[in-house]
Amino acid sequence: MADSVSNRIAAIPNAVFRQSDDGSGSTVSHGGALNVPLGLVIAPNGHVVTANGGDGNLVETTPSGKQAAVVTVDKNDGGAGDLFGLAIKPSGHGVYFVDDFGMDNNLQLLF
Repeated sequence: MADSVSNRIAAIPNAVFRQSDDGSGSTVSHGGALNVPLGLVIAPNGHVVTANGGDGNLVETTPSGKQAAVVTVDKNDGGAGDLFGLAIKPSGHGVYFVDDFGMDNNLQLLF
């Protein structure tokens, strides 16, 4: 789960099948390169890719919580909440993301 208020990624066990509240989940990664995370997706290698709304970066985090890579994908105005939905390209080689800068609402692909 992307927690934009606390700048963290949290895990909720059995999220798909839960029938009870797990509170705020357990923190996987916090702070560092995370800056208002708005969306996330699990990459084929098991890492979490997070779209930052605060600075226009995508952050790759290992399952153990280490922030392994940061890539700036929104260079328009430093992010400012422009990055949203993420999806892994069906071949597994690339990440689709929505850049909501201005009125364009572009779907972009990062290889």
